Amino acid sequence: MGDIFSQIGQAFVQATPTVVFVGLLVFILRRLFFRPLGEVLKEREQKSKGALEQARERTQLAERKAAEYEAAWQKARREVYALREQDRRASLSAREQILLQARAQSEGTVKEAQGALARQADVARGELTSTSESLAAEIVDTILGGGDRGALGAEEVRR
Repeated sequence: MGDIFSQIGQAFVQATPTVVFVGLLVFILRRLFFRPLGEVLKEREQKSKGALEQARERTQLAERKAAEYEAAWQKARREVYALREQDRRASLSAREQILLQARAQSEGTVKEAQGALARQADVARGELTSTSESLAAEIVDTILGGGDRGALGAEEVRR
């Protein structure tokens, strides 16, 4: 059994330089490679997290702006529709006023024309009456033979 322990001890003694070399290699690799690599990876992770957070913030800002623009667009659209409706009502009211004025004016013109026509009819009746009286007198004169009797006949016709 002693032989086994001596062989194990000898193996440890022979493995010591390898263990020291591996330990030194691990120390050097940690110092020169893994630590800077870990720092670079941490920095990269922080930057990507920061970029993601900034992207989320910008996305939220863009969504808020889009909502504000949409609300403003809807408000402007409602205002335009209200103005359009107001203009339409004003146009209808103005049209109605113009129609009322035109009707009143045309009624006045019709009444004036009717009055002028009635006056012309009265004048024509008067002219017809006087013309018919003079024609009747001439007819009576012609039939009765012209003299004083004719003058009496014309007066009788006039009566």
